[in-house]
Amino acid sequence: MTIDESNQPWLWESYYGPNLGYVQEQYELYKQDPNSVDEGYRELFERYGEPVAPVTVSSGQSVVSSTETPAKVDTNLLKKAVAAERLVWNIRTYGHLAADIDPLGLSTATDVRLLDPEQYGLGQRDLAQLPASLIWENAPPEAKDGWEAIQLLRKKYTGPLAYEFAHVHDEKERNWLNRQVETGSSTLSLDDEERIELFKRLVEVEQFEEFLHRTFIGQKRFSIEGNDVLVPMLDSIVRIAARSGARHVLMGMAHRGRLNVLAHVLGKPYSKIFSEFHHSPNKDTMPSEGSMGVTFGWTGDVKYHLGAHRSVTPEGQSFETRLTLANNPSHLEYVNPVVEGFTRAAQDDRTDKGYPRQDPDKAAAIIMHGDAAFAGEGIVAETLNFNQLTGYQNGGTIHIIVNNRLGFTTDSGDSRSTHYASDLAKGYEIPIIHVNADDPEACLRAVAMATEYRNLFKKDFLIDLIGYRRYGHNETDDPETTQPIMYSKVKNHLRVASLYGNKLAQQGVVDDKRYEQFKTEIQDHLKSIYEEVKTDHTEDSNAPINRLEADSKAPEASTGVSASLLQTINDGLLKWPENFNVYPKLQRILERRATALNPEGKVDWGHAETLAFASILADGKPIRITGQDVERATFAHRNLVLHDAQTGEPFCPLHRLPEAKASFAIHNSPLSEASVLGFEYGYNVYAPETLVIWEAQYGDFTNAAQVIIDQFISAGRSKWTQKSSLVMLLPHGHEGMGPEHSSARPERFLQLAAEDNFTVANLTSASQYFHLLRRQARSTQEETVRPLVVMAPKSLIRNPRVASSPEEFNEGTFQPILQQKGLGDKKNAVERVILCTGKVAIDLEEALDKNKEEDYSWLHVIRVEQLYPFPKEEINAVLAEFTNLQEIIWLQEEPQNMGYWRYTDARLRDLAQEGVAVSYIGRPERSSPASGYQHIHAIEQQRILGLALKQNSLQNNISLGGSRL
Repeated sequence: MTIDESNQPWLWESYYGPNLGYVQEQYELYKQDPNSVDEGYRELFERYGEPVAPVTVSSGQSVVSSTETPAKVDTNLLKKAVAAERLVWNIRTYGHLAADIDPLGLSTATDVRLLDPEQYGLGQRDLAQLPASLIWENAPPEAKDGWEAIQLLRKKYTGPLAYEFAHVHDEKERNWLNRQVETGSSTLSLDDEERIELFKRLVEVEQFEEFLHRTFIGQKRFSIEGNDVLVPMLDSIVRIAARSGARHVLMGMAHRGRLNVLAHVLGKPYSKIFSEFHHSPNKDTMPSEGSMGVTFGWTGDVKYHLGAHRSVTPEGQSFETRLTLANNPSHLEYVNPVVEGFTRAAQDDRTDKGYPRQDPDKAAAIIMHGDAAFAGEGIVAETLNFNQLTGYQNGGTIHIIVNNRLGFTTDSGDSRSTHYASDLAKGYEIPIIHVNADDPEACLRAVAMATEYRNLFKKDFLIDLIGYRRYGHNETDDPETTQPIMYSKVKNHLRVASLYGNKLAQQGVVDDKRYEQFKTEIQDHLKSIYEEVKTDHTEDSNAPINRLEADSKAPEASTGVSASLLQTINDGLLKWPENFNVYPKLQRILERRATALNPEGKVDWGHAETLAFASILADGKPIRITGQDVERATFAHRNLVLHDAQTGEPFCPLHRLPEAKASFAIHNSPLSEASVLGFEYGYNVYAPETLVIWEAQYGDFTNAAQVIIDQFISAGRSKWTQKSSLVMLLPHGHEGMGPEHSSARPERFLQLAAEDNFTVANLTSASQYFHLLRRQARSTQEETVRPLVVMAPKSLIRNPRVASSPEEFNEGTFQPILQQKGLGDKKNAVERVILCTGKVAIDLEEALDKNKEEDYSWLHVIRVEQLYPFPKEEINAVLAEFTNLQEIIWLQEEPQNMGYWRYTDARLRDLAQEGVAVSYIGRPERSSPASGYQHIHAIEQQRILGLALKQNSLQNNISLGGSRL
């Protein structure tokens, strides 16, 4: 094999980018000391001289930068070198297909020919002629030539750890990841003492499950067995995070393995867990998620849904790290965004004006997923999308797929279309390691790389922990009916503690009796604790936490703000940075607010909201508001983030307000509902002092977030004593725009309303909104706190009838009901009282004004501004004034089976005096919320209002759902 020395630039032409740079770096070392570089490089440089980069000309041909004339090239050599480089790339990219990551050996054989040198026309002799470092820049010294380098490289990528990094686009990150694999930079080296501790931990995990299985026969626990190594993996992540300065480690997981994680990672006492089992009925026929066990709060939850807290002090550190495992229902992955919200809340410093200052090192998130759920649940993709979004990223989450290769009874081939359960993460450029759950040390090496990557690049990392499930979906289930082959192998498969113990015994680290010794010690300890539990007859207190009983409510404190402070704030909101160019049309709109607080002025909905926010910030209360278009708002009424008309630079007036004493975070969200609402709920729970607001683009978008509403917002306090003051703004109103976006489905919230779980409101004045927001902000850290659901306006935003006079903001507080002005003065003449809420109340007022000449002495109208808790006392006090009352009517624009009627019907009957009829006026029952035709909507709306304002209209007319009952 000979090459003319004058031809050397053509040899180097096969190198480009980082590879050429590496060769040139080696040449510089060679010039200083030939012995400092690999022998293969010495031979190359001695024969061919300096590596020369080719120059590319416009014709696409490469020319050398010297004046030398190219001679003949040994093209066969170049082809071999290029082929070897392709082989190296494919080993890195596809080595995972040949990796040893299947504990049970059930996987179908994959095509791994891309890893075979023969596929590239390379034999052992060909590769042996190439220097190792020529084809593999990270080749270790023991690789004497290209052949040995390929064997070593393949071993690194096809062992118990399988790597997928090729989808990571950032070259710096990808090179770092590959270098960790190939140089062993992240290899976790355990000494014998640490290996023995790991062994003991695995025995603890195993024997805890064994004890529960034998002691509480037939009770469900959703054991961790088959993925036992998850516990020492979590131990390691927590330890590394704490040593890196994290003050919070936030975790989320489904129910499988939760009891073991609670006991061993969160430190929940064995006695507490045994007590929950001991007092549980044995109900073999209960569904797999059936309610069993000691519960907490008002209604409580099953023990394998409960979360926990624990504080630990890292060795050598003076601060505590708080561990939190989030409560989670059986909706599996829906806890993911909640934990992400926890984490961002723990990282944000909200004590000063402007956006909160985020420190991603203060908190770390760990989310454990199921393999079927990771691929199958859309909430996973929604949450992964937070990875790099300004308002939601948290400096990287460690994801672990606790992969038992089953979804209840469904095989992987029926639950996903991808090769791996983890493939979804590739779309978000998240590095992936697949690891065999039967190799504990490999699992800890995966953890070491994941945590180092997260700390360095502040991005997510995913570990696919591939194990199995020792029992069925729950311990009362027989899995052999659906997976006979898998479970025939499981029965004969040694558990990981035994496998690891055998390995340590073979290596002389422990004797072969150590497993039995550990097992006996742990079992004796568990038995002694259980004996104490059996003889302890004291009952845990499960009394409800404080409820908001109507007869014990404290009087409402004033939420008014002085006129002078409001005026000062208002002036400050209209001061923009020097040389900031506000969009001219918007500037004119905003400048109208300058005189809104004058004696004859009016404050509209958007202005009232901004004043409320500003005054809340002046009180020292931080605010966070997000949603798909909250910076401007869907209906362009907010405009709290202005954009320079010439440069596009953003500016938020609330960030520079002199009176502000806390942060104001406002972020347009991704086009997601469930994940964003879950994130905001989590943020609020973990930062309870913050007024957190989520605004739906339209109210019906909550359809896509129903699990978060049902399982967390509505019931979180009842199930887990988890308090929240989250505000949901849901645009609602029937305005002839069709079935979509008309209704925020208030009936669903009212159906969920119980145990004072939230407040539901539909307002008709800007000042009411102002006071309601301020009341909510004031209550955020009180025992009486609860979420707030507002049926927010659409057309009413700019309706002058909704605007309020300045004095309405200076004193008073939110009123659960309002009475229609101009009606009800002649108490004895009133025969009909109409109750209504929201937009239809304004429509009714407009209709009354159009008929000013009519005598409406027989009529009175009550606007129910707060639907839940139902203002029974306030309504009753008004009704009691009318001694000749004949009928109470509930008026709504929603269909009869939607809206509020099914909720208010019984409550109004309870208030009605004997002989007073309770009736309904509104649209009849329908399957769709609204008509798709504008003219039909208008006709129906007029008929509704006509019936409401016509005396005795319901005696013979029930055509629109009206009934005399």
